[in-house]
Amino acid sequence: MLMPSAYAASLPGDSAEGKRLLDANCMECHQTDVYTRKDRSVQSLEGLKEQVASCTHMAKKDFSASEMQDLIKYLNDTFYHFE
Repeated sequence: MLMPSAYAASLPGDSAEGKRLLDANCMECHQTDVYTRKDRSVQSLEGLKEQVASCTHMAKKDFSASEMQDLIKYLNDTFYHFE
């Protein structure tokens, strides 16, 4: 069984930068409770990647591929813990 730190380290990106991006860009639409509710729609790492892409498109954010990886890494490290 993998521990959270083991699978979190395997994702590319900078979690601290992801948090900065989230705080600066995503909190205008929703708070962090969207990530922790029992009926959350994201159920896999692939689903998380798709949701981040969808949200950034809807919010008209022009993040680089590296910034997208940072956001995904932060969200996964902090809330989702997908392998």
